[in-house]
Amino acid sequence: MAKQLALTRRAQYLAVYGSGKAFADSALLVKVMPNRLGATRSGFSISKQIGKATVRNRVKRLLKENVRQLELKAGWDIVFIARRSIVETDYHTLGSIMSRLLRRAGILEQDAKKAGAEAN
Repeated sequence: MAKQLALTRRAQYLAVYGSGKAFADSALLVKVMPNRLGATRSGFSISKQIGKATVRNRVKRLLKENVRQLELKAGWDIVFIARRSIVETDYHTLGSIMSRLLRRAGILEQDAKKAGAEAN
């Protein structure tokens, strides 16, 4: 993930926490907020309650790779907050959870394409 496409500052996270809409699953909580940029930025919050550093880093790698695979609409700030049950979740299940939550949030690009194709 490119540095400009990541939430890097505490103030950016706090803005999403405070003003963003939340969508939850048993393993993951997603907060989304529109931004005025031409790009979608994402950030990850994995607390020490999830596990030791190796476990947290593995979860973060899985989340980043799944975000990379998704086609997201431009102009959003997204924070993924891991819950304890994420440790038992495998890569493909995590991907389906993320796409389901982002679809509910309305920021998956492929859904917008499908909606446009159905209208024609």
